[in-house]
Amino acid sequence: MAPEPTNKGSAVTGVLRPQKVHPSHLLAVAFAAGLLLTACGPSSSGPPTTGASTSSSTTASTTTAAAGCVADPAAVAGRAATTASTTAALPADLVTTLDAAAQASFKEAAAPGAIVGVRTPQGSWTAAYGVADPATGTPMATDLHMRIGSVTKTFTGTLILQLAQDGKLSLDDTIDKYYPGIPNGSTVTLRMLANMTSGISSYFTPDFLPIYFEHPATIFTPEQLIAYGVAASPIFAPGEKFNYSNTNTILLGKVVEKVTGQPFGTVLQQKILDPLGLTGTSWPGDSSDIPNPHPQGFTLQGSGTPENPANATNWSPSFGWSAGAMISTVDDLLVYDRALGTGQGLLSQAAQIERLKSFPGPTGYGLAVGCIDGWMGHTGELPGFNTSLFYDTTSDTSVVVLVNSDISSGGCSESPTLTDNPADLPCSSPATRVFVGLSTALGHTFAPNPAK
Repeated sequence: MAPEPTNKGSAVTGVLRPQKVHPSHLLAVAFAAGLLLTACGPSSSGPPTTGASTSSSTTASTTTAAAGCVADPAAVAGRAATTASTTAALPADLVTTLDAAAQASFKEAAAPGAIVGVRTPQGSWTAAYGVADPATGTPMATDLHMRIGSVTKTFTGTLILQLAQDGKLSLDDTIDKYYPGIPNGSTVTLRMLANMTSGISSYFTPDFLPIYFEHPATIFTPEQLIAYGVAASPIFAPGEKFNYSNTNTILLGKVVEKVTGQPFGTVLQQKILDPLGLTGTSWPGDSSDIPNPHPQGFTLQGSGTPENPANATNWSPSFGWSAGAMISTVDDLLVYDRALGTGQGLLSQAAQIERLKSFPGPTGYGLAVGCIDGWMGHTGELPGFNTSLFYDTTSDTSVVVLVNSDISSGGCSESPTLTDNPADLPCSSPATRVFVGLSTALGHTFAPNPAK
């Protein structure tokens, strides 16, 4: 979200999943497990499941590390797209390699189905594996709508950067200018909220979790979510450490509303979805519905057990709001992934270069996005769904993975797993496991931080 050298803890997390077992890891682990730990750093908006530590033990700095994650930000921001990338199919031999990698990694993931997409300067490829609904045997398909969890954070961060480049706000404004009652509000900046160094706790607290898990249809307002986080804050001095907290991004969503005078969903539609032509992407508001067609999503959170995972398809996404409530498709996310990586269609080159320089080192979390070894993006996780969205800044390649499960597999010490779990494998969320397989097939392996 913003540049701070100590944001190394969960560069690519993205979990928004609240878990009963490790409340303190709920949000930080979910997002961090999804993006930084499982992918590169960011991951979800739902209560956290696995993979990331809640904070970095290193003191944050306001200067960008000399060795950043993106080698040449200016070249990436100025990179021209090829016509073939959106009009041609990938070469047959590469498709064969990618398909084999996807199938092999999918077999090791704890998910009924998966959708994958890859776009390079040579062309695009999408494919679906497994089933969308185990009860009916309906196969997964590439046109299905999925909840994308903490990938939503990248949209929210982009809106903040757009408002900054338009002179409507400054990243160095303090949050008390836009929202009252925040601990250290006269010191916490919008930049700190974006890069998760504010010291404001996540709202996945012992007071919040029982309500959510006992009544997953509960509709939470952003004000309620912020209040849960504020009650547990501060957890450290502003700028001192990194801590993945959904409350930060909920506050940024409220800043968007304050500055524009419009509902968050309206601004999102006007400034990102419409300009990029993302017709399959939506803001659900208070609705728990997912546009058709869509799969059924499964989780071990709440009432879910290894023997009988819970169907979380229609659990309310309101607890994610601007940190994790969005819905999208693989085709839309391939378009958005490159726009996020290059800034094209979203930000000025200067604003995008600032974002690409915001990572604290070869691995880290910047301005509402994570990065590991040139792979820039985020993971997303809500109960029942898991997403990995990454752009390879070294090769102009976009990779998207969507699965209808948030259940980890492998030798996980904290995350619950299924009864037939392959414990000899490294612990990983399902979308990240498939993404790692695809990245290896592409010749640039993504090496996520260890998940738990």
